[in-house]
Amino acid sequence: QDHFPGIGRYTYNLIRALAGVVEQDTVVVIHNPRLPNTRFAMADLGRLPYVEMVTTAVAPFSLAEQWLLPRLARQLDVDVWHSPYYICPYCLPCPLVVTVYDAISSHYPQYLPSLAARFSYEVAMRLAMTTARRVIAISQVSRADLIRFFAVPAAKVSVIAGAAEPRYRPQPPQAVAELRARLGLSDAYVLYVGSNKPHKNIVRLVEAWAIVEALSATADQLTRVGTLQAASPATLPQLVIAGHHDPRYPQAQDRAQQLGVQSSVRFLGAVAEADLPVLYSGAAAFVFPSLYEGFGLPALEAMACGVPVICSNTPALLEVVGDAALTVNPLDTNALAQAIARLLHDSALRHDLGQRSLKQASHFSWQRAAQEALAAYQAARTSDRTLL
Repeated sequence: QDHFPGIGRYTYNLIRALAGVVEQDTVVVIHNPRLPNTRFAMADLGRLPYVEMVTTAVAPFSLAEQWLLPRLARQLDVDVWHSPYYICPYCLPCPLVVTVYDAISSHYPQYLPSLAARFSYEVAMRLAMTTARRVIAISQVSRADLIRFFAVPAAKVSVIAGAAEPRYRPQPPQAVAELRARLGLSDAYVLYVGSNKPHKNIVRLVEAWAIVEALSATADQLTRVGTLQAASPATLPQLVIAGHHDPRYPQAQDRAQQLGVQSSVRFLGAVAEADLPVLYSGAAAFVFPSLYEGFGLPALEAMACGVPVICSNTPALLEVVGDAALTVNPLDTNALAQAIARLLHDSALRHDLGQRSLKQASHFSWQRAAQEALAAYQAARTSDRTLL
């Protein structure tokens, strides 16, 4: 969960939802209690009905997984083994179901640190896709990528989208004001939540923000008859970039310095889970210019909080936002800047998109995801091995 927060969140919420829909089955959660779990309390899962917690000393991604976890599966006499990641035990005594979130390493192999890492990714993915009786993709885009890059039979892949957690909903103005004061945020801010990895495209976001700031300063100058005084940075909104900072990718901070917008661009780093719904709710707009996503959960979380969204017009994000967001070409910095400026200056549009966001987010449900997962487990148990 610490290294793969999106995967951890999806898995945690799926387990909680499964506990609410199973009728005579038991959901066995195998975990290593020695590992830090800073985002989710594993003990909470053990208090759910139909959930049994089983501990193991096996380290994730270790060779020991390949013989100790199959042994554990035999001891527990499980009907189906669901791995939330493609690196998993491949010789199990029961059908295997694997969830795949995206194929970003196939689209952008240059982001992997070495040729050895690329080889390991290819081998592990192909092993998982070959041995799994059923594969769960979190979007139609991820499903198409699995078929394209790994020749997975289409009939073998189920699409099961996630959803925003119930706590992601519009927050009271007082809570928003308190968070703004605590974090030192401006009254109006544009928000991005996510990592700073290259495919997230936040360097272009910073460049677009510099254009927005220049446009705002120019507009302010035009209203000041007979003066060339620029708008004070304090009167301008902030661009707030929240999420884990990977020191390997300092380009966005460097670009903010180069463009002279470092005073209006706030890099918050990781934000406490409890603060995220409030941070979303206080934003004038949420912007998500990613070049590639398997799903795009932050955009959905923002919509669940009633925030107007600007995002890339890439296929997976279009699956998430439908017609309830402003969408732009993520390679077009000017178009991104224009969309941000438009939302900042058009309160009627902000209100309309905020209402549409709430409606769009309501189409996603963890209960439905759990029911679809149960169907995938049943399909894995009864599937013909000739499909593998």
